[in-house]
Amino acid sequence: QVQLVESGGGLVQPGGSLRLSCAASGFTFSAYAMRWYRQAPEKEREFVARISNLGVATNYADSAKGRFTISRDNAKNTVYLEMNSLKPDDTGVYYCNAQVFSKSYWGQGTQVTVSS
Repeated sequence: QVQLVESGGGLVQPGGSLRLSCAASGFTFSAYAMRWYRQAPEKEREFVARISNLGVATNYADSAKGRFTISRDNAKNTVYLEMNSLKPDDTGVYYCNAQVFSKSYWGQGTQVTVSS
């Protein structure tokens, strides 16, 4: 079965950095694009970043562009989200997403809190 497990979240001060990881299993990882979403309290889940299956192309939400970097290591079946210059508005639960055989899969999420 498809499994996505996020890690790396935590509490960080404004201006700080975090590196999130998503370990994937149960599908041919290198054949699929991967995405990061986040959900702030009482808000809808929103797109953050996407990376193509081989890592050649990336896309970012305007709020993330220039501060966040998505990458992947297909040998480790892992996708990463490097977050720099973090702001309080970046606070939320971050989810890894994969679309496999027309189905959408999500991890359990990892909490990111940006606060002094």
